[in-house]
Amino acid sequence: MDPSSAGRAARALELLHSVVYFAPDIASELAALGVDGPAAQYFGGRSAPLGAVGPGVVTATFYSFSPRLVASAVPAVWETAEPAAIIAARLRALDALHRRVLGQDVLGSAEMNEAADLAATAARAIPGPDGRPLYAAHADLPWPEVAHLRLWHALTLLREYRGDGHVAALQTAGLSGLDALVTHTATGTGYATDPARKLQGWSRDEWADAEEELRGRGLLDKRGELTGEGFEVRELVEDLTDDLAVAPWIALGDEGVERLLDLALPWRDAFVDAEVFPAGLFGPRYGDAR
Repeated sequence: MDPSSAGRAARALELLHSVVYFAPDIASELAALGVDGPAAQYFGGRSAPLGAVGPGVVTATFYSFSPRLVASAVPAVWETAEPAAIIAARLRALDALHRRVLGQDVLGSAEMNEAADLAATAARAIPGPDGRPLYAAHADLPWPEVAHLRLWHALTLLREYRGDGHVAALQTAGLSGLDALVTHTATGTGYATDPARKLQGWSRDEWADAEEELRGRGLLDKRGELTGEGFEVRELVEDLTDDLAVAPWIALGDEGVERLLDLALPWRDAFVDAEVFPAGLFGPRYGDAR
């Protein structure tokens, strides 16, 4: 399993983790705790494994979000609900979401159990927490018992491990959090530009200023598209990210990775077909990986 193939597999499976950020089931369960509004639910939910941290820690580890948006929710969210309560609520909601979209026959199947075991094999082969704060926090959580939640937890560990390495790669390339977001949307393989800007809390002026600075560095052209040098920088980032995240996929092996993809991608597509993700969220090349 080479790093590039491992990266494609990780990206293909990522939506199975990301349902937790968009599904109304999760929003409703957190709202029942008093954690209301997209910012409090996202930052509270994803950072809860870190404990009741302040806005600086969340801004640093999440990397591409406006500090202003983070501070609108953190630390106030911890006054509403403790991290442990938020973690438990998310798992309850994820269970309900999987039952609603996939159905009990899929959740109770041998295929679901096999997929969970394969993903867990990869996740348990992650070398360690060094320099990977979000992965380390999630790795401290107990493994769920039921197969579909074990699958989600394993994919979450793999995603956060990769994400922490991605931050290191962006730093190496000299891209700030906002630079990273602007250049990534310009590739067309991630979120579309306007949803990305709004979701991550940046104003139009801040976005325009970042584009101007990136043009000055020769990474964007006048239309806001990546130049040849811009593509080279993004390729450097993605290649380094793949290199830093390859170890667990090597442990799973080529056949194991292909089997996991064969099993899990129809479930990913079922979540997309169920409109868990908002229309217009993704760029024109999202999903090119597989």
